[in-house]
Amino acid sequence: MKNNQSKGNKILFISMFLLLVSAGLFAQVNFTGTWAYNESKSNFGTSQFRFASTLMTVVQDGNNLSVESTMPSRDGGEMKTSDKFTLDGKVCENPMFNTTRKSTLTWSEDKTSLNIASTMNFERDGESREFKTAAIWKLAEEGKVLLIESTFPSPDGDIKTTVAYDKK
Repeated sequence: MKNNQSKGNKILFISMFLLLVSAGLFAQVNFTGTWAYNESKSNFGTSQFRFASTLMTVVQDGNNLSVESTMPSRDGGEMKTSDKFTLDGKVCENPMFNTTRKSTLTWSEDKTSLNIASTMNFERDGESREFKTAAIWKLAEEGKVLLIESTFPSPDGDIKTTVAYDKK
């Protein structure tokens, strides 16, 4: 009887171990927090376009991600935006400037980074132009820094930037 109990305990232990290991392998990071722009950790490369929020409040709850951003406006004041996304690969629409930004969010295979593909259409001089961007969100420095690596097109080729935010 002691032998059967010992085998049962081993099976229970192995089952719990495998459950914990598999949960760790498939756990996704959580970007929830208030994030302040860190200019010294950011890299805009050759881009003269240095557009970054000064403060972001991110709430990640289950399949939903909301982002409240504050950024400088052209008149010297502040501009605030509020975006809502789902984390299931479906297209999400949010207003941006005088258009709608359509974004699709997908997790990296290891669930440690979030890929965001966005498209906006602009009308200028009677002509419609499509603008696509790609961004990767990931945490660094043990979750204390949010890095947003973006790629967007320019006449001289793709521009890559990294904007860093410190957790407050």
